[in-house]
Amino acid sequence: MTGPEVTPGGTPTLRLGAGAGYAGDRVDPAVDLARRGRLDHLVFECLGERTIAAAHARRAGSADATAGIDPLWARRVRAVLAPCRAAGTRIVSNAGAADPPAAADVTRAVARELGLAGVRVAAVTGDDVLAAVRRADPVVWETGRKLSEHPETLVAANAYLGAEPIVTALAEGADVVVTGRVADPALYLGPLVHAFGWSLTGDPGLLGRGTAVGHLLECAGQLTGGYFADPVTKPVPRLAELGFPYADVAPDGSAVLGKLAGTGGLLDVATATEQLLYEVGDPSAYVTPDVVADFSSVHLEQDGPDRVRVGGASGSERPGSLKVTLGFREGWEGEGQISYAGPRALERARLAADVVVSRLDRVHGIGADDVHVEYVGAGAAFRGLAGPGEPLEVRVRVVARTPDPETAEAVGWEVESLYTNGPAGGGGARRGAREVVAVRSCLLDRRDVRPEVSVREA
Repeated sequence: MTGPEVTPGGTPTLRLGAGAGYAGDRVDPAVDLARRGRLDHLVFECLGERTIAAAHARRAGSADATAGIDPLWARRVRAVLAPCRAAGTRIVSNAGAADPPAAADVTRAVARELGLAGVRVAAVTGDDVLAAVRRADPVVWETGRKLSEHPETLVAANAYLGAEPIVTALAEGADVVVTGRVADPALYLGPLVHAFGWSLTGDPGLLGRGTAVGHLLECAGQLTGGYFADPVTKPVPRLAELGFPYADVAPDGSAVLGKLAGTGGLLDVATATEQLLYEVGDPSAYVTPDVVADFSSVHLEQDGPDRVRVGGASGSERPGSLKVTLGFREGWEGEGQISYAGPRALERARLAADVVVSRLDRVHGIGADDVHVEYVGAGAAFRGLAGPGEPLEVRVRVVARTPDPETAEAVGWEVESLYTNGPAGGGGARRGAREVVAVRSCLLDRRDVRPEVSVREA
C-alpha cells in the first residue's frame, strides 16, 4: 500500500480519489487518477435511488449473471485495476448495485484476465432488506400509508449502509471492495476510519468531518467544474478534459482538495461551495447512517491553484433508523418524439399532439389523464410559467403510462405515423417503451439490517 503521506507540517494524510460520481460517468479521468494520482484509495460512486431499483428489475427478468450490477463496472475495473495494483491503491465502489457478489466475481475475472494474481476482492451484502421491510410494514414517506396498503408490486428494498462493512473489508485485506446501497459519503468515510482508527460510535465530530470530505468528493467532476460551468458567469477552462478531484485528509478530518496538474476544469471555493450544498436539505443536520453531520460551520479556503482547504464540519450521534429505498413495478411507459421547424412550428406541433392524444384515447384506450405532452423549445422546462414566444423549432414529446408493453409501444407508433398522417414538415421521429419502476422511501430500525462481508482472492 502507498500509506498515508506526510504534509510539510509533519501530519500524515490519506489521499482519496473520486473515480465516478454516477452510473454513467466517464472512465478516462479515473484512469488518469489511477496512473498519476499517488492515491491510497480510488472510489467509484455509481448508484442513484432509481439506479438500484432498476438494477433489481433487470436482474429479476434476465438470465445474465451480471444483470444486477453497474453495467459499466467491468469496463471501469479493467481500465484501472492494473495501475491501481502497481501504485498500491485500493478500490471502493457501490457498483455491486443489486448483486455485489456478482460484481466481485466480475472483478476477480478481470484480475485473472489481466494476469494480476493475489487480488483480494470483498463483497458487502446485507443492504437488501426486502423481507425485513415486509415484516416491519413501515410508513412510506411519499404516500403516508403503510407499505402493505400499496397495491403495486414491491421489487426492491435497499437500506443505506454506513462505513462499517467497508472498514471490515479493508481490515481483512481487501484490495477491491464492492458494495450495494451504501450512503455516498460512507464510501470515503470507510477508508478514513480504517486508516486513522476512528471510532464509529465514539467521536461524531470526526465522522462529521470525514462525511463532509466524502460529500464533497462523491459527485466527482461536479467538484471540479462539472454542473457548475456557465460560459458567461462561471467559465470553466477545458471542460472537455475535466479532471476528477482528490482529497488529502489528515487524522483530524481536515483536508485539502485538489486535482491533477494538466487536467481541465476548475477547483476553487465557489465550486466547492456549490458541491457542499448539493442535495443537502439542512446543512446543520445532514443525516447519514454513520453520523448526523453539521456542515453549517464548514470553512473553505483557497490554498493555491486548484486547491481548497476544508475544515469546520462537526456531527452528532448517528440515527437509530436507516433510510430504505423502495422500488415498485408501476406498469409501462411509452414515448414518442417528433420535430417541427419554420413558420408556425408551435402551431403545427400542437396540432400533432392533438392528433396523437385523440388517437391514443379512441383507438388504444389510453385516456388523456394518462398522457403527458411537452413542447421542447417552447418553454417546456418552465411548466407553463414562461410564455413560449415564437420558436423557430419545436420538438413534441408525448409520454403515456400504460399497463403493459404492447400498449406502451402504441404511443411511439402513433407519433411516428404523423410523418404521413399529421401536420406538414415533421421529422426526426423517435419512439420507445420501458417498464416503470417507481422509487419511494421509508425508515427501518438499524437493528433489522445486518451487513455481511465476504473476501475472496482472484
